[in-house]
Amino acid sequence: MAQINRRELVIEAAVKCFSLFGYKATTMEQVAKIANVAKGTIYTFFTNKEELFDEILLSIIADMKRLTAQKVDKNKPFFENLYQSMDALLEFRREHELLAKLFQEVRNFGTQQAREGLEKIENAILDYLERQITLAGQRGEIHAFDPQVISFVMLKLYIALTLDWNKNHEPLDKEQIKESMRTFLAGGLSADRPVH
Repeated sequence: MAQINRRELVIEAAVKCFSLFGYKATTMEQVAKIANVAKGTIYTFFTNKEELFDEILLSIIADMKRLTAQKVDKNKPFFENLYQSMDALLEFRREHELLAKLFQEVRNFGTQQAREGLEKIENAILDYLERQITLAGQRGEIHAFDPQVISFVMLKLYIALTLDWNKNHEPLDKEQIKESMRTFLAGGLSADRPVH
């Protein structure tokens, strides 16, 4: 079996283990067993569990970047691209078993590595939003506010409307979410409205 194959087997097995058991409960023995390799084989590719976990997170972030790149159409307005890409990212985040397990682990146990992993994912989303906001400002589609602040507010508002709201209310449909985002953000950011 080629080394690249074994490395991929280890990564795939680790994704399964982290998805099933969470970061804290996953052991290198479990990863080796699922990958059907000797435990020492894992250490030829990764120094420790943290390094293996980081490799998986980098892969997830790369997948998210590819996903958003597919959703953005430079000919469409900023807010339309925003809705499309945020829908795709949050759907990806919600459906990805590993991310769901990490959210559960942070909520139930407060595991630091799981929290840091989710922060890396959130930071990747924020970086993406910052770039899109900066471009929209340069094109005159929105006012020139601090992209870092605006990206943070947009992400938190979107999460609040798509996830947090659902804890105590009937879920909003996509059109209601878009309308709420437009009401809260577009009215204040849209370049065709005066700044007060």
